[in-house]
Amino acid sequence: MATMNISLPDPMKAWVEEQAKSGRYANASDVVRDLIRREQVKAEKIAHMQRLVDEARAGGISEKTPREIFEEVRAEFERRKGAA
Repeated sequence: MATMNISLPDPMKAWVEEQAKSGRYANASDVVRDLIRREQVKAEKIAHMQRLVDEARAGGISEKTPREIFEEVRAEFERRKGAA
């Protein structure tokens, strides 16, 4: 495992140390690793949502009314429910 030294303002350092002392983490490094993992998951979720938005925008605007779309979805749901 690689080592990295970082500088933190005193209040942040104190907070990390408090988290480590709480018993939830073994040490300050575990706190930082957990924060980084959480941020990575968050970034992946945001990127996924952005891809979905981009795909939706690329799909264009439907000429159907919301009622027509709802009815098509309901019919598809009933069809799949009957096939199961």
